[in-house]
Amino acid sequence: MKAIVDRQKCTVCGVCTDVCPFGAISLKETFIEISDECTLCGMCVDTCEFGALSLPEVGTGPAEDLASYKGVWVFAEWREGTIHQVSYELLSAGRKLADKRGVKLSAVLLGHRLDQSIQEELVSYGADVVYVVDHPELAHFRDEAYSKAVVELIRQKKPEILLAGATSMGRSFIPRVAALVKTGLTADCTELDISEEGLMLQTRPAFGGNIMATIVCPNRRPQMATVRPKVMRPEKMKDHQGRVERMALPEECFKSRVEVLQVIPEQDQTAKLTEADIIVSGGRGLRKSENFSIIEELAQLIKGAVGASRGAVEEGWIAPSHQVGQTGRTVAPTLYMAVGIAGAIQHVVGMQGSKVIVAVNKDPQAPIFDVATYGVVADLFEFMPAFIRKIKQERGESS
Repeated sequence: MKAIVDRQKCTVCGVCTDVCPFGAISLKETFIEISDECTLCGMCVDTCEFGALSLPEVGTGPAEDLASYKGVWVFAEWREGTIHQVSYELLSAGRKLADKRGVKLSAVLLGHRLDQSIQEELVSYGADVVYVVDHPELAHFRDEAYSKAVVELIRQKKPEILLAGATSMGRSFIPRVAALVKTGLTADCTELDISEEGLMLQTRPAFGGNIMATIVCPNRRPQMATVRPKVMRPEKMKDHQGRVERMALPEECFKSRVEVLQVIPEQDQTAKLTEADIIVSGGRGLRKSENFSIIEELAQLIKGAVGASRGAVEEGWIAPSHQVGQTGRTVAPTLYMAVGIAGAIQHVVGMQGSKVIVAVNKDPQAPIFDVATYGVVADLFEFMPAFIRKIKQERGESS
């Protein structure tokens, strides 16, 4: 599917070919041609002053009784007995949305042998209702079983908004939920709000972080969005009251073609990236994989996590699980140290929420200094060993 050209109105001026970010529009002698590379972004439509371009009507489907959908839901991500921090962040964000809409906020909790204290914790972050589905087949995550369970809950309770974390779990099964209930999904949102018309405004970076797009879903329900961890701020609500509702779903919901044989947690000597208060990241300036030992030594010394730029990951110097940025992890630690990282926009998008940013780069014109709280213009191979030695000296440790 691609943009539509009205050849009666088109003057073949060529402006649309210049603005298309995907090179999908080519200029012929008497007409323009749009290839299958078109993503329906709409930039050409907005630019054409003759109204010769338009987008096809998509995703409306049959009319739906939107008024029957009420309430804001947050998927509470439970794994091996604990709730992911992003769930608390989303409950705080969802509380604001629910208050603006004048509806209840609910948490959806799936798992097995779910502890009562976990349910109480969800209430303390603003949930009015906690829908609990406790079943042996939900003990380990499988996207097929989880998606069918959530879809059944949606069909029974009809929420108008559903939020989930943009984690490996959320990214795996939430798109399946959206497809099964035939609604839209906005991924990796950085801001959520309610419009005057009552629609959820879903804002996310687009075109490599160069613009912020605000997306709405006016014709289908629920309105669905995923949000990266560390984007929203969790806020406990003292003395907030809520209730727990245990849901019994048909056994068909728990059937899956996948069997989990064993769960092997990732072993890492440093703290987990998305949960760390301190992150030390390395980029292409490190030159080779062996030099990441400098980053790892400092991270262990100050009890932080090891991060990396996309360039370092693409070079194969470090595993993709360490990548910070728009195509990696979004982080917001107390201290973020960028070593040998130029500061491309896709990296900055993933760490700009950090409280203090320290940049080390020998190029004084590097873009990373534009977002840094403190900048060190120096050769990292001279500065970093000296910095590590100084920390050890202050602590009375041997080098």
